[in-house]
Amino acid sequence: MSSLRLISSVASKRHLKLSPLSWRAYATPATFKPQEKDPQLADYPNLPWVSNQELPARGWWDQQMRRNFGDPIHEYDEVLSMWGPDTPPIPPHKALFQLSLAISAFVGFGFLCKYILVPERPTVPREYPYSGLVRELGGLEENKAREETEEIDE
Repeated sequence: MSSLRLISSVASKRHLKLSPLSWRAYATPATFKPQEKDPQLADYPNLPWVSNQELPARGWWDQQMRRNFGDPIHEYDEVLSMWGPDTPPIPPHKALFQLSLAISAFVGFGFLCKYILVPERPTVPREYPYSGLVRELGGLEENKAREETEEIDE
């Protein structure tokens, strides 16, 4: 309730009208239910979700799997072991941003080459006399060619 008073006092000082939708300036805290323990695990310890790839490389009884003798194995050891999927070296949202930046640079370079760096034609297009040699080539019915007309630009 104190945040509502604070917002109304700031709004009254600034001569703002607040709609009922803008009264709340905070997010509703999420209520998390504790995850129920799997009954098949009984008293097996609930180990943290940490990949073995993120552990230091030296100082283990089993250097390859980065595990000491007698350590409990995680329930999802296939995923968290050294042979599981690689952990990303950078966060996924940063990787997506960098990928979209690279794709937009590539597409921008393509548009630059296509529309800006295209040189003009080095030659003049051919011009034929008598409306493009219509009569000499057999007429319009034989060629189905379009007759060119001269347009004067002013």
